[in-house]
Amino acid sequence: MLAELLLKWPLIRQLKSGADGTGVESMSDATRSLRPKHDGADVARSICPYCGVGCGQLVYHRDGKLISIEGDPESPISRGHLCPKGAASFELVTHPARATKVKYRPPYGRAWFDIDLDEALDMVADRMWQTRERTFRDDVFHTTGMAHLGGATLDIEENYLIKKLFTAGLGMVCLSNQARI
Repeated sequence: MLAELLLKWPLIRQLKSGADGTGVESMSDATRSLRPKHDGADVARSICPYCGVGCGQLVYHRDGKLISIEGDPESPISRGHLCPKGAASFELVTHPARATKVKYRPPYGRAWFDIDLDEALDMVADRMWQTRERTFRDDVFHTTGMAHLGGATLDIEENYLIKKLFTAGLGMVCLSNQARI
């Protein structure tokens, strides 16, 4: 009975087995029952949204709920490492103070108020089209009344499509990308 009780103590198991104390001999019943926080979760590979480096992320989720975001060890770019901003991207989605509505302040207004995303997108589209109509020159097929600055997190294909839309579709000539700046 005493021997059985002593064998439950990790130090005695370590001494008896001659192990270095980093394996099962050092575990208690409580630690043996522990599981990683993402045990049984689904995982999706993703790219960090913060800059143009493109560090790989593993996004763990279960039952429609985000569990954790970690660096992807198989990423040839980051090899499992994330900068402080990338490591904090879990809070980008889960923080209780995260903005979930579009803030709008009308011209000459002093106060901001919430509007629906669909309403905001319609306002942007209407204003872009009105600017194009007002400033478009048919003789050279372009407008200098608006410009576009792309984000560095977009890949080359997305930037190509944006450039085609804004130059061929809207006639913009002022385009640049954050990655170039």
